[in-house]
Amino acid sequence: MSDNPTKHTKVLIIGSGPAGYTAAVYAARAMLNPVLVYGSEPGGQLTTTTDVENYPGFSDVIQGPWLMDQMKDQAKAVGTEMIEDHISSVNLKSTPFEAVGDSGQKYTADSIIISTGAQARWLNLESEQAYRGFGVSACATCDGFFFKEKVVAVVGGGNAAVEEAMFLTKFASKVKLIHRRDSLRAEKMLQKKLMENKKIEIIWDSAVEEVIGDGEPKNVTGIKIKNLKTNKIDELKLDGLFIAIGHDPATALFKEQLDMDKEGYLITKPDSTETNIPGVYAAGDVKDKTFRQAVTAAGMGCMAALEAEKYLSH
Repeated sequence: MSDNPTKHTKVLIIGSGPAGYTAAVYAARAMLNPVLVYGSEPGGQLTTTTDVENYPGFSDVIQGPWLMDQMKDQAKAVGTEMIEDHISSVNLKSTPFEAVGDSGQKYTADSIIISTGAQARWLNLESEQAYRGFGVSACATCDGFFFKEKVVAVVGGGNAAVEEAMFLTKFASKVKLIHRRDSLRAEKMLQKKLMENKKIEIIWDSAVEEVIGDGEPKNVTGIKIKNLKTNKIDELKLDGLFIAIGHDPATALFKEQLDMDKEGYLITKPDSTETNIPGVYAAGDVKDKTFRQAVTAAGMGCMAALEAEKYLSH
C-alpha cells in the first residue's frame, strides 16, 4: 500500500487515448488542473495500429503510436498531471467521487471523465497475433484501403462482420466471410444485401485454425480453416484477414454504479457525454460502439471536458 495522502482533483480522467488526452487538453486549458490516470497500455487501441490516414490535419501517413505520443505531450504541456496507475475500484455514490489505484493511491475528484476504451476481441491464435498489423486487422474502416484488388476474409456472423464484409468489397476483389455456424446473427436486411453481393462468398461452419504468412517481410499469404462439421482442414490463399467478432468495453469497474447496455457500453444522455450520475462523463469507445474512430473519440473527449467545466462552475 502507498503511504501517499489522498490526491484530490477537480477533474479525474481515467484512461488515455484520443478521448482521454483531448479531454485533458480542454480541462487543462480551462485551468481545472486535471489528473489523468493511464494504465499499462497508454494510448489505447491506436498504439496497435501502424498507418493512420484518416485523422484530420495530416496530409502524410502518420503512425498511430506517434499520434498518441503527440496528444499525450500536448496534454502535459498545457498542464495535465499524468499518473501511471491502474484504477481498481471507484465509488460514485457520493461526492467527491473516489477512486483507488492498484498502487494503493486514493484519488478523490469533483468530476470524472471515463475514457477507458474498448478492446477488439481476437481469436487468440499465436499466428493471428504475430501478423496483427501485417495483414490481420480488427478494423475494416481503418485498413480496408490497403487491400485494393486483393483477396480478404472476414471472421464473424453478426452485424459488424456483415458490415465489414460489405465495406471491404469497395476495395477487395473478393471477400470471404467465415462463420462458425450455418446461419448469421446479423439483421435480415443486412443478410439480404450480403447475399446479393457478387464479390462476397460465405464459408459456413468453419473456424480459422492458423494464419499463414511469409515471415519476412511480414505479410499474410493465407489461412487454414477447419470445417467444424467434418473436421476437414482447408488452406485459403488471401492477402488480409479481418476479425469482426465484437469488442469489449473496459467497464467492469463501473458495474452496479453506472448505467450500461447489455454489451457493457456506458450509456450517456443524448447529445451529451453525461452518464446517469451528474459529474461523471464517458467519452470514446467506452460508450461508442457505432463509430469507434479516433476523431469521434477526440470529439467526445472535448465534449466531456466542456460539460465537466460547466458542471463544476455551478
